Amino acid sequence: MSGENTERKLYHEEKIKKGASGMLMLVLNIILMVAAILAVLYGFMAGSVLIIVGGFLYLCIVGPILFCGLKVIRPNEALVMTLFGKYYGTLKGEGFYFVNPFVVGLNPAVSSASLGEQLSETLAEGQKGGKGSGAQKGSRSKKISLKAITLNNDKQKINDQLGNPIIIGIVVIWRVVNTAKAAFNVDNYAEYLSTQCDSALRNIVRLYPYDIPVGEHVDGDEKSLRGSSQEVAERLKEEIQSRVDLAGLEIMEARITHLAYAPEIAAAMLQRQQASAIVAARKLIVEGAVGMVDLALKRLNENEIVDLDEERKAQMVSNLMVVLCGNKDAQPIVNSGSLY
Repeated sequence: MSGENTERKLYHEEKIKKGASGMLMLVLNIILMVAAILAVLYGFMAGSVLIIVGGFLYLCIVGPILFCGLKVIRPNEALVMTLFGKYYGTLKGEGFYFVNPFVVGLNPAVSSASLGEQLSETLAEGQKGGKGSGAQKGSRSKKISLKAITLNNDKQKINDQLGNPIIIGIVVIWRVVNTAKAAFNVDNYAEYLSTQCDSALRNIVRLYPYDIPVGEHVDGDEKSLRGSSQEVAERLKEEIQSRVDLAGLEIMEARITHLAYAPEIAAAMLQRQQASAIVAARKLIVEGAVGMVDLALKRLNENEIVDLDEERKAQMVSNLMVVLCGNKDAQPIVNSGSLY
């Protein structure tokens, strides 16, 4: 094997090309083509073969080739141009331009479309009488859109920090900021972004539990997917951005759109949440009841309302705890005689 360096070239900066006025070139070329027609007629009348050949060459070859150099750029669009296989530059800014007629526009999201997809779309258009939708035609444009685009990947089943399987879905808003990177550093920047979103989501979800059980003591900085969705989304955005810098993309926003336990454990986790809530509520009720009993004994003793010995205090505490902590209303029993 030869010792040639086979490392692929990475593009980091885009070259902005300023095209000439397309309207001026259009009018000029039309005038010259009309002049070529008149020259051919004059050549026939004058019997000059040279004038006839020159007129035909411009009319049939040069003129149509110059028309190929006319480009229309709409707002928030860019045209990445290659000249004989080399990066020529990027045409940005809305308007009507004239560039080198031999340049070719490149959009990886269109160029990498499989032959089967193109054939299926052609057959679908044929079944509709040859009238394809505007969205389909627009999707085959060689221009790269610089608009904000929404990516809504399929929901995924991922294990959280505790190993519980959860179903989670995200939406990512992104745009192309470097057309050279998007066109040449990756095969298809849209598919590349989708794959990196799935990978980043798995890395982030495994760092957090789905939820923190009710009443469980946690540190102040502990986060969960359900309770700290804003912090998780920011970290997810940073993770995706670090992965797609190579493709010249900017992640504007990332949000969790769906979050739930997987169906196989959803019922069990619901029971766990209900049990945690009941235990936490009981704990609060007991703490309140103990405080109320303590207050009642202190007030009875301070005001000398009744003199209670230890046995009577224990009986009173028992009765108050039953009344305060019971699930149902207590049925009072009046004792008209002595306790002994």
